Amino acid sequence: MSEKKFLKESRLVEHIDIKKHNVVPLVDDMGKMAFQARNLNRAASIYNMMLEEKDCSIYLTIAGSLFSAGLKGIVVDLLKNNMIDVIVSTGANIVDQDFFEALGFRHYQASNPYAINDNELRDNSIDRIYDTYIDEDELRICDNTIGEIADSLEPRPYSSREFISAMGKYLIDNDKGKDSVVRTAYECNVPIFCPAFSDCSAGFGLVMHQQKKSGKNCVSIDSAKDFLELTKTKLHSSESGLFMLCGGVPKNFTQDIVVAAELLTDDDVKMHKYAIQITVADERDGALSGSTLKEASSWGKVETTYEQMVYGEATVFFPLIAGYAYHKGLWKNRQPKRYADYLNKQ
Repeated sequence: MSEKKFLKESRLVEHIDIKKHNVVPLVDDMGKMAFQARNLNRAASIYNMMLEEKDCSIYLTIAGSLFSAGLKGIVVDLLKNNMIDVIVSTGANIVDQDFFEALGFRHYQASNPYAINDNELRDNSIDRIYDTYIDEDELRICDNTIGEIADSLEPRPYSSREFISAMGKYLIDNDKGKDSVVRTAYECNVPIFCPAFSDCSAGFGLVMHQQKKSGKNCVSIDSAKDFLELTKTKLHSSESGLFMLCGGVPKNFTQDIVVAAELLTDDDVKMHKYAIQITVADERDGALSGSTLKEASSWGKVETTYEQMVYGEATVFFPLIAGYAYHKGLWKNRQPKRYADYLNKQ
């Protein structure tokens, strides 16, 4: 643990383990209630439908600072038990939080979140994410490691999926991060896309890499290649379902692949058959994060038969929905899609 005073006085953030808590009776009873309890129950049922349909590809989209808050272990369990096929995330969750912890660092609970002096935190090189702390000096090591990985790669444009795959290989080669999302996804052949990859520690690492190379013969991230690869997974699936945590770029990016697939094939492509979203945003400001899944149907992206918005905070509702599906056990009959292997062959 860091010797910094604020971190020494703080407890570590622990990742919740859905395997320990059978929430099936609770979530079933919530279906007899109203408001968000009922919506959560229906969302859990729709996720189970995705798992039960043999040829349905399941996309998990992640925004917000969720892994720093203790949700990383759930995604690792979903990966290990073949409950998701593709991850689309913000870079912060994958790099600043998951890869950061895979390197041996941790997030901390603020000891007194109601009496925080952010100026004093800044003076002590501690960054705050709501009521959690992260050591800025350790985060710089994460930045530098990304730069070192870029230095080791053949200079060319990469999709974020390809670069994150290299991060997974780095963890294996250096015997690190056995409980990380990046390493587990690499081992399970589940691709991870970060469409705004430079908007995190990866960006700092890549900036240092490109500066070192004077902008020549260097690694770069090709966002169009990201879009094409993700669209190919949709073209390769007969049905698809979305499990969306918060909103942002990952939500829009994954919905858009239906339209992109139609442009590539000049034919009608099935909309996402299933879709659930956990969010605290609403639609009044017209922003994408709060736009309803019914609205997405007007764009030809999401069918409206099996869709459910759940208005609540992900650290509360994600463990309930994921835990319900885990303990129901329908994932035991699924076959892995292995989309990482498929894209590598492409």
